[in-house]
Amino acid sequence: MGRSPFPTPPSPAAPAAPAAPARPAAAAAAPGGRRDSSDRRTLVVGRGISVQGSIQDAERLVVEGTVEASLLQAAELSVAPGGVFRGEIEVEDADLAGTIDGTLTVRGNLTVRATGKLIGKTRCRRLQVEDGGQITGHLEMITGDMPPRPAALETPAPAIEKSEEADPSA
Repeated sequence: MGRSPFPTPPSPAAPAAPAAPARPAAAAAAPGGRRDSSDRRTLVVGRGISVQGSIQDAERLVVEGTVEASLLQAAELSVAPGGVFRGEIEVEDADLAGTIDGTLTVRGNLTVRATGKLIGKTRCRRLQVEDGGQITGHLEMITGDMPPRPAALETPAPAIEKSEEADPSA
């Protein structure tokens, strides 16, 4: 590419006008509060970098190095080739070209690329595995919506009442 990585400084009047409307237009274009990936709070753990501990408020996590976290929640996870995530994570969508070792819950789409390796326990709603992608461990598909769960919680209550009736007769 013939362009310099650093833009040449434009005249002060030109950038001020386009830059100010760009932000509000992007926010207004996102219906329902959903942001496109360029507007999300993104944490990139670069190649050769290791991070251990708690990561908070990252909507998008890109792992090119190594991340060890106990419980991480994000909207989007991307593990690049050579990247390693160890621990427990819950995300909306995940794209795996590196390695995840631990517990992964994906409420939306999980894509395991040809170089991807998934080790441990995984729950997902939709799964796509490219030729060469590896999954080792326990895999569970998430089915149904949230409303059936409260219905299931109502079932144990009558069972408790029946047990109470059984205790006086015993």
